[in-house]
Amino acid sequence: MLRKHLPRRTILRGLGASIALPFLDAMTPAFGATARIGGPQLKQAPLRMAFTYVPNGISMDAWTPASGADFELSRILAPLAPYKDRLLLLSGLNHHNGFPLGDGAGDHARAAATFLTGVHPRKTSGADIAAGISVDQMAAARLSGKTRFGSIELACEDGRLVGNCDSGYSCAYSNSISWRTPSQPNPPEVNPRAVFERLFGESSEDPATMARRATYRRSILDFVMNDAKTMKVSLGPTDNRKLDEYLDGIREIERRIEQAEKEGNQIAPSMEHPDGVPVEFADHVKLMFDLMAVAFQTDSTRVATFMIGREGSTRTYREIGIPDAHHPLTHHRNDPELIEKVTRINCFHMQQYAYFLQKLSSIHEGDGTLLDNVMIVYGSGLSDGNQHDHANLPVLVAGGGAGSLKTGRHVQYKKDTPMANLLVSMLDRMGVQHGLPGDATGPLDRLSDLV
Repeated sequence: MLRKHLPRRTILRGLGASIALPFLDAMTPAFGATARIGGPQLKQAPLRMAFTYVPNGISMDAWTPASGADFELSRILAPLAPYKDRLLLLSGLNHHNGFPLGDGAGDHARAAATFLTGVHPRKTSGADIAAGISVDQMAAARLSGKTRFGSIELACEDGRLVGNCDSGYSCAYSNSISWRTPSQPNPPEVNPRAVFERLFGESSEDPATMARRATYRRSILDFVMNDAKTMKVSLGPTDNRKLDEYLDGIREIERRIEQAEKEGNQIAPSMEHPDGVPVEFADHVKLMFDLMAVAFQTDSTRVATFMIGREGSTRTYREIGIPDAHHPLTHHRNDPELIEKVTRINCFHMQQYAYFLQKLSSIHEGDGTLLDNVMIVYGSGLSDGNQHDHANLPVLVAGGGAGSLKTGRHVQYKKDTPMANLLVSMLDRMGVQHGLPGDATGPLDRLSDLV
């Protein structure tokens, strides 16, 4: 009882590098909560939330299962079978403000812009863009100072934030789902190296130090290893194992980024390819998911967004035998062959998401896993991409929500229930004071036994 406890914000430091630590047993008092006077102390980790966005809608016939607690996973959801008890599938939600409402074409821009704001964006391709503050940024502002970063914004497809990208709508709407203010989108980062350096480089690191590390290809871990060895002496065997697994995981991420940089240098000069971006799409997605997991594991942030593709994406998927551009495929005009290709792309995306859930479930935290302490939304701002439909959106929430979600269910809501109500409920669980975003009417019911 008298032993010294490790502060939650302990950081390993070295020349030009700093590494936050995962949740260790030695930090229990930082998260400890007493259930009752004289009762056992509970190890309570913080709640995190994230949003994974997929573009161009989904093949809804292959997405939607039957309702009920014993629902069978559909074809697209099948990769999530090991985590079925940690899923909440929500049907019937819509974004009314994604519809034209007199503005005509531009559904892809509106799909992304409304996803986390619930606000109908101003139709303009100029500098006078206007949407709404997204819920991730509402949470980031409320949690400011509790973590190193209020939020992180990731993507796997680069895109500009100026110009006309969709029928008179600014590219800013299609290429970002995170909005700091109604006129200021947060451009997502696509380069894993840049994300890694942000998470583990010192904020005061000078360009010369960064260049020197790049020249000698020294791992960030090399700079902090002396600090780590000193700390390990004071840790118990369980914490030593956790720390070793965590540091090994960081080194593996570094190795994969360095390999991607080598492969990138071999690409034909005519192709633009940022340093650190893997050639294979699946490798890129997994690296970004790994970085998000590390950011949560170390409590570097509790809020994240990830766009697997920008809205209206024309990415091809030759690795699964589909050389056709994604967006045109979704305008399939009910052609079974084209629908099948879209469905295969949807399944491929879900396989990558399943990798993320596996990663979270493998990280022990307190009395459970990191997956128990997150709310990870997966979805799109369109349901049927062929019809540009913003109703009955494909939405699922994974994770235990720190005990605040009753998972393992498919919940069917009445027609035209605002998706913004889900966003309200998530903010409530994060302890964020807020108004009602977008067209929200209040918290979404039936997410748990408590609501």
